[in-house]
Amino acid sequence: MELDERKRRVLSIIADLYTKTGEPVGSKVVALYLDSAYSPATIRNDMAALFDLGLLEQPHTSAGRVPSHLGYRVFVDELMQVEPVSGKLRDSIEAMFNIRDPDPDKLLQDAAKALSEITGCAAFTSTHTPDTVTVRQVEIIPSGEHAVVIMVMTSNGVIRSRVCRTNFRVTGEVVEFLKAYCAGKLAGRTLREISLQYMGSVTMELGEYSRIFTPLFAAIFNLCAEIYGGQYYMEGGIKLLSYPELARDADRLLPYIWESRNVQKLIQRASPEQTTIFIGKENQCEELQNSSAVITPFAIGNRSTGSIGIIGPIRMDYAAMVAETEYFARLVGELLTEIFEEERQMP
Repeated sequence: MELDERKRRVLSIIADLYTKTGEPVGSKVVALYLDSAYSPATIRNDMAALFDLGLLEQPHTSAGRVPSHLGYRVFVDELMQVEPVSGKLRDSIEAMFNIRDPDPDKLLQDAAKALSEITGCAAFTSTHTPDTVTVRQVEIIPSGEHAVVIMVMTSNGVIRSRVCRTNFRVTGEVVEFLKAYCAGKLAGRTLREISLQYMGSVTMELGEYSRIFTPLFAAIFNLCAEIYGGQYYMEGGIKLLSYPELARDADRLLPYIWESRNVQKLIQRASPEQTTIFIGKENQCEELQNSSAVITPFAIGNRSTGSIGIIGPIRMDYAAMVAETEYFARLVGELLTEIFEEERQMP
């Protein structure tokens, strides 16, 4: 949208002040931030023009103005300047979670917690599993006379486990047989290949023993499906209650963002290569129309693997949120790459 330099500055000032205070901004206040050559009357004319263009709104009977959703879009696309995260903030971020924790799931959850603390918004991490990921090992560990712990490890370093009750007596011979059978039928296969149909055929090949081993192989299938579905962590949703405009709809907003499938829909619309910002009604769902989301992809090696992002008020500090989210995305990608490279080198 074509705006002259003064109107661009007026829009930027109003966006900045409203972000900080949450209060409508009047022409006299804007004039204080501009050259003294511009009178409040001139600024009022500019604000009226921005209002007519749909870039500003007048809430209730206030004399001040606030950016509209479209106004914030113009600000983000044309006026915002993103500065790199400072060294002091980087040190604070790294101090907030153990960046050397070898557990990928813990790292993703800690990253979401730290990002929420830094931004004051709800923060999430989400991963998707590439079709090339394979089962590296299925471990079966006795846990009583009629129970085992099943552990599935994959080529991208993810580990999932589950206790499974059995209809048979667990002995050393049975455990060794099952481990060898799983190694032959599952190790090296992609998670995508391990379908319900395939697991059914694997079980049926056991002949007369298929019935008693069915619960165990069903549990293995569920673990593989869980890994293939990716991880999702949402942290700091309660922080959204500190914003009056979001607290009013908290009974709808908070349950919505805690459901991974809802945020996944948003992620699927985001760019897989760069940061995407959804402002207000751009979120395309009623629960998020008073919120904005900043979503940045991260990669393990050269492969896009997941996203990290925040959900907060429309009047958020977009430049800071983008810088901080992108820093976290780079950090998480680098750390996960290191972890999985070390996993590949293990015998």
